[in-house]
Amino acid sequence: MKTTISQVSKYVGQEVTIGAWLANKRSSGKIAFLQLRDGTGFIQGVVVKAEVAEEIFQSAKNLTQETSLYVTGVVAEDNRSPFGYELQVKDLEIIHESTDFPITPKEHGTEFLMDHRHLWLRSKKQHAIMKIRNEIIRATYNFFNENDYVKIDPPILTGSSAEGTTELFHTKYFDEEAYLSQSGQLYMEAAAMAFGKVFSFGPTFRAEKSKTRRHLIEFWMIEPEMAFMDHEDSLTVQEQYVSYIAENVLQNCKLELNALERNTESLEKIKAPFPRITYDEAIDLLKEKGFDDIEWGEDFGAPHETAIAESFEKPVFITHYPADIKAFYMKPDPKRPEVVLCADLIAPEGYGEIIGGSQRIDDLSLMEQRYEEHNLTGDAYKWYLELRKYGSVPHSGFGLGLERTVAWFAGVEHVRETIPFPRLLNRLYP
Repeated sequence: MKTTISQVSKYVGQEVTIGAWLANKRSSGKIAFLQLRDGTGFIQGVVVKAEVAEEIFQSAKNLTQETSLYVTGVVAEDNRSPFGYELQVKDLEIIHESTDFPITPKEHGTEFLMDHRHLWLRSKKQHAIMKIRNEIIRATYNFFNENDYVKIDPPILTGSSAEGTTELFHTKYFDEEAYLSQSGQLYMEAAAMAFGKVFSFGPTFRAEKSKTRRHLIEFWMIEPEMAFMDHEDSLTVQEQYVSYIAENVLQNCKLELNALERNTESLEKIKAPFPRITYDEAIDLLKEKGFDDIEWGEDFGAPHETAIAESFEKPVFITHYPADIKAFYMKPDPKRPEVVLCADLIAPEGYGEIIGGSQRIDDLSLMEQRYEEHNLTGDAYKWYLELRKYGSVPHSGFGLGLERTVAWFAGVEHVRETIPFPRLLNRLYP
């Protein structure tokens, strides 16, 4: 019976064949222990000299790291293994012998590992991170599909630069100027006017010359947009969504979290509702914590976000930022026009902003005023203005950064490990 490592629990006591790679091995005079992986998981294969042909045992002892092979054996329960099962090997067939695999069990520097990212992905830690990433993606689709959202794919190439050309990648679109998308949000607003509740999930690009552990040049965003929903409605959706994906990761990625030695206590606290503080309250809190130089009207950096998050056991919403430091499309608070109806969701443990969202301006005259203030009067934004002209409604939306969320859930310090092939300020290889 041919199967995969993830499915061996169905075949306890039965003989199966698995196509695998050798991750590592150790052996004594009479037993060889093979650490096998097949992409679905890791399992130990035990080769007992007295129970196999001599050539099989010698072949097992001589296997080299990352050699590919077919392994045949009997599935047995193993309470000592985190996985719970092992393979009592009866036969093996080498497919391709690997020699001098560069990433050995010893310690390697970050640059070396990044240069060999195509091979580093095979390691147990990287495998666990990618499986957690996959679970977040799977749960994301489930959450929005179950709540009647329609997935809409915005363009990656755009003719406009909504949030500043200094952070955009320029390219030529035949004889026109074009940019790689920073966000699909503007297009998702158009889609929400057609379908009510929509979401996108795709790559975004920032030409920001940052080297922090939270930044990538290319990253993936989940961006829902919702018609007939105000700021408070949006916050409810955000906390329900984050709680949902956290619950799914805890339930379906136990082996991966264990492999990463992730303390799950903080993840278990991710349950709606989340605490909320205003920007004003955040400024006061920071001053209490010794950040005397922060003034009203300034944006928060990583140290500020970390300090704020330390005061809460759950993710915390910071709401009602000054209008001058937020995007042109955010709706002012009717009771206090100098601040906007927006929120950033700050994760605990120093992982920073995970979500940014707001209620959007739905009034045509106010949006025309914003166009004037931000020099957006050209034809490139005519279509966006028309969304307020033909049946405008209150609407809100947000964007969640996938890689930061993966880093948070997995307990990984740097986002470069949370995407298969990271694009960094100094890295376009492999």
